[in-house]
Amino acid sequence: MSIVLAMHGATPNDLTEAERVAYFRLRAQLHASTLDNQAAVQREHDALDAKIRNWPRTRENDPFHAGSQDLADALRRAVECPVIVGFNEFCAPDLDMALDQAAHLPHPMILVVTPMMTVGGGHAGGDLPAAIQRAQARYPDRQIRYAWPFPTTEIARFLAEQILAFVPHA
Repeated sequence: MSIVLAMHGATPNDLTEAERVAYFRLRAQLHASTLDNQAAVQREHDALDAKIRNWPRTRENDPFHAGSQDLADALRRAVECPVIVGFNEFCAPDLDMALDQAAHLPHPMILVVTPMMTVGGGHAGGDLPAAIQRAQARYPDRQIRYAWPFPTTEIARFLAEQILAFVPHA
């Protein structure tokens, strides 16, 4: 088995404010989808998206990316199998690339997991299943499973344990 750890992603702290504003402006324009120059806006967005995704990441400029890698390392040690991190947005590799990497490992099963815990989100409930479907079509010889959603009672139990760790004992 290999694991793809699906993370959200974040823009790097040292991205210029002008680039950040331009990226989100282009993204909003594309989502409005009423543009006369849709193709030109898409090209500009894609170029800036690629620049942001491939930005050199450090613990200082992207603590979320570093934390994602730390989680993958801990998970790798806990389950003793390969763990590849894939990001929904802002960071490379994206989920399609991470699933491709996992499919090239000698394991017939790929398990996709995310720390996004609750239902109702667009990434965990929509983007991840779509990426899994695309990968399954590319790699019909691989069994790709999505370990989600998590039982609400298990999420509550985990959170309760974490909360109790912060409560002083009398």
